[in-house]
Amino acid sequence: MIHILNKAGRSMLRPLDSLMNAKFVYWRPIVLVWVTCGIFAWISPALAISTISIEADTVVSPSVSLRKVKAELGLDGHMDLQAELRQKEDADWQALALGCAQAGHPAADEWRCERGEFRSANVRLPFNLLFKQIKADVPQYQVVASVRDASFSNQAGTQAAEKLNADVVLDLRQQADGWQWQAMLDWQGGELFWQPWYFAEGGHQLVANGHYAGDELAVEAANVTLAKVGKAALRARWKAGSLKDLFLDADRLELSAFYSLLLQPLLVDSALNKLDIAGQASVRFEMRQGDPVSALLVLNDVDLEDLDGRFALHGLNSRIPWSYDESHVAQLAYGGGHFLKIPLGEASVLADLNRYAVTMPQLYLPILDGALSLTDVSATRAAGHWHWHLRANLVPISMPALSHALGWPRMEGKVAAAIPMVTYSAGSLTANGDLLFQMFNGNVVVRNLHMQTPLEAASRLHADLEVRQLDLGDITRTFSFGAIEGKLDGDVRGLELSNWQPVGFDARLYSSPGSYRKKISQRAVENITALGGAGAAAAIQRSLLRFFSEFNYKRIGWHCQLRNDICQMGGVENTPQGYVIVEGSGIPAITVMGYNHHVGWSDLLARLRHVTENNPKPVID
Repeated sequence: MIHILNKAGRSMLRPLDSLMNAKFVYWRPIVLVWVTCGIFAWISPALAISTISIEADTVVSPSVSLRKVKAELGLDGHMDLQAELRQKEDADWQALALGCAQAGHPAADEWRCERGEFRSANVRLPFNLLFKQIKADVPQYQVVASVRDASFSNQAGTQAAEKLNADVVLDLRQQADGWQWQAMLDWQGGELFWQPWYFAEGGHQLVANGHYAGDELAVEAANVTLAKVGKAALRARWKAGSLKDLFLDADRLELSAFYSLLLQPLLVDSALNKLDIAGQASVRFEMRQGDPVSALLVLNDVDLEDLDGRFALHGLNSRIPWSYDESHVAQLAYGGGHFLKIPLGEASVLADLNRYAVTMPQLYLPILDGALSLTDVSATRAAGHWHWHLRANLVPISMPALSHALGWPRMEGKVAAAIPMVTYSAGSLTANGDLLFQMFNGNVVVRNLHMQTPLEAASRLHADLEVRQLDLGDITRTFSFGAIEGKLDGDVRGLELSNWQPVGFDARLYSSPGSYRKKISQRAVENITALGGAGAAAAIQRSLLRFFSEFNYKRIGWHCQLRNDICQMGGVENTPQGYVIVEGSGIPAITVMGYNHHVGWSDLLARLRHVTENNPKPVID
């Protein structure tokens, strides 16, 4: 219903019954009501109208509906709109209010809304708005808007803003085939969260121009300035809502701000989600008809370090060109770094890039006094996933230097490894053969290695291990466990790691077959007792055995089946009372028993750290 009142308060138009229950289909229902008020605002002086009010039961559009609409325009220039709004995907109606303290001025071919404000359940948007017709013969318009101290949020919590201040200017000029436009956005302050990105402050600007016609929007030139990050120039074209063409050129972006502002929110579930990064990057990218055609990434003096201590690279420089139609050579070099606390030496890498394939015949990466030598390195991207393979050999590395770098007790000797063909495909890594490691004068073989999502926080590893002829003297001296002389074999079946933590395995450690010196010190007996054995330490203290510093043994054995953080333990044989961990032989001899068949895995690790770090007296459960 529409009422138009003169200064005496009498109706100048009878109620329009046809609009009592009107249902309009329009692109923006709020704009429809607002424009209607504006039309009457232009004619009100000629008709000596004091107040115009409009009421409508329902105003609908494909995406938004209004009901209980009440709009009023006063002679003093104020304008108010009240209604209930529901978006298509929402179940509930929300009350809204839209008003201007001062509106209009048709004589100047412009319409204003000064000290305006839009309010709803989760929105407060104070604004000033100017709509101006610049030329009458050729349709040309200008829209100038500013918001101050605005705030909003959606019900899902994926979009929100606080104390938002921004200015927008839009110029439109009609042409035969559409509209030519120019736009400026100056975001001066306030916080904005637009999942997954969070902008804590303003200082960002956009200046752009282009053309709009039908279902096609073209950005012919745009300059974007991101505070503390840098500037970028771009061109783009959308058709039917899909991005078809894009050209982006950004020079010397500050990586520290760029990473925290734009990249980190996209890397939450990856191994790159916690980086301390500094340096500069230049980026160029071009896409045509929806497909990438060229790119360039240049890094200048970049330092990056994983805050969880897993890896770091320093003095990183690169020039990586790419083209869909031509092959290129990529260059990358770094001055040093570390991987899992293992120092990396200076290295330089050259790679051939051919469309979506990368190949390197050989790559030599210095590590401490040895190196990792990679051969047959090849990678390609197909069907949206990366696929690569390589072979590797670990040139012998000094164990004293390696153990110092890892913060482990000093180990003697050297470690070397031969790694067969390793293949990665669509998030799954597999070793096509056995991995051989030489350490503690023995061998460790890794079989059936398989990893899922190795570069993500939820990575999982499956493997079997075979340990042969490890020197127990070297091991126990390294970890301050107490001296044990002899050889050790072992088998670990069904090893499963989640985020590099054990969640399941069947492990068995036992004395190697053969004839060799087998001795165990009193201190080693005490520490085995502290891990869950009992009786042996007490027997030593109650007998003449306390006068001996070492004992003979026939065999040593221990096994653990880990399930649900519980280790089900056993030894070389079971007895009615428990199980034998160390079976004595000769004179003097001692047998060490275990009585706890079920021990929490985390509790067992804590005890092991305790006995190796503090050399405690026996703990008997």
